[in-house]
Amino acid sequence: MPPPSDSPSVAPSALRPGSTSDSRLTALSRSIAGRTAIVTGAASGMGRATAHLFADEGARVIVADLGAERVAAVVDEIRAVHGPDSALGAVGDVADPEQLDALVADTLAWADGIDIVVNNAGVSLVTSAFQPGAEFEENWARTLDVNLTAHARLIRLTVEHLARSGGGRVVNIASTEAIVTTAGLAAYAATKAGVIGLTKSFAVELGRHGITVNCICPGPIETAMTAAIEPEAKAVYARRRVPLRRYGDPEEVAHMTLNLCLPSASYVNGTAIAVDGGMSIRHT
Repeated sequence: MPPPSDSPSVAPSALRPGSTSDSRLTALSRSIAGRTAIVTGAASGMGRATAHLFADEGARVIVADLGAERVAAVVDEIRAVHGPDSALGAVGDVADPEQLDALVADTLAWADGIDIVVNNAGVSLVTSAFQPGAEFEENWARTLDVNLTAHARLIRLTVEHLARSGGGRVVNIASTEAIVTTAGLAAYAATKAGVIGLTKSFAVELGRHGITVNCICPGPIETAMTAAIEPEAKAVYARRRVPLRRYGDPEEVAHMTLNLCLPSASYVNGTAIAVDGGMSIRHT
């Protein structure tokens, strides 16, 4: 990695081919075809939707998550549509530094480069002021390791490769729990607020190397984390709190992730974008 300097990062026009006069009026590309993307927590929910969407858009996707069968299922789904070289499975726990090292090594052996990192893996464990101390400590530590520390570690492990890619992209998945929160989920709320801070700090530090770092704050989305909520309770909540009056679909979050990874998003850096149907702006 080159030492920091005060010189500007590479100009957007140098990050992608320009248009030709007989094909397009604009120069910035909206394609990630041929790019290599690591997506953590990719075996279900928003991560799976992101892996599918990136593959549909021509990227080579590393599907990283816990559980060999779950990972293999998503890889098989992608390869069945886009061919054997479209996806690679990586089974491991993002909270384990050695397994993160292996994830990056396996990616480089397969793709010889890294262009996009999506830090999506996360857990939501009870951390209440009133729960037993040992349980609180265990849940707090696990949530911090998975939801925040792993994000920082993976960015650090991939930063040199992202810099070489000529327009590296990092998207961290935070949550509207960083804005409005739920009792009993102190660690989840704290880590998601931390993801926003981490995003901003790395965005400032890495921007001069042509790497953008942004985050998304999903609101109520139909995922495994919300699967235990009764449908009627979801419907009531959506009517009361969400202007669009429904829960979101994981693919709706994935499309915002894609937008931030496009070459044309080269001047979007350090943002925290809510994808919540307007929930976080509603007062009554």
